[in-house]
Amino acid sequence: MRKILIVIDMQNDFIDTALGTKEAEAIIDAVKEKIHSYPAADVIATMDTHGEDYMETQEGKYLTVPHCIKGSDGWKIRADIAELLTGAKIYEKPTFGSTALAADLKALADTEEIELELIGLCTDICVVSNALLLKTTVPEVKISVDASCCAGVTPEKHLAALETMRSCQIQIVNE
Repeated sequence: MRKILIVIDMQNDFIDTALGTKEAEAIIDAVKEKIHSYPAADVIATMDTHGEDYMETQEGKYLTVPHCIKGSDGWKIRADIAELLTGAKIYEKPTFGSTALAADLKALADTEEIELELIGLCTDICVVSNALLLKTTVPEVKISVDASCCAGVTPEKHLAALETMRSCQIQIVNE
């Protein structure tokens, strides 16, 4: 069985710039250790990616903090994590969940047995969105989330997202 790690949005804007939190900063070492524990060929990453017109989008009308504008320093994956992702397939996504990632993993699951593990930011937005999208797309694939390698917008929202995923048969580890 092949186990694939999905590293969600470990970008500067979610760690220590526009939308950063001390909780996001606190998971960096655990995220790096987790990436090291997988073969490079079995690591995938996502990047929240917006254009200069972000404030005119539906998301921008609700979350009025420009972030992850393509090409900006805030959009980039944190340097010490990016260097661990050399060779990883990276999905740029304009919204919370990546339908392209889900489609590619469904195609892979149709040809071999896989398990998926998700880590990253933010637990209550992009991690939960991708986990639920994947569970919907590949319902018979075991999906887990390592809580020690995730951080939410707030600690309370992190815990709420973990509970939502658990309710949807996504395995939560390292709480």
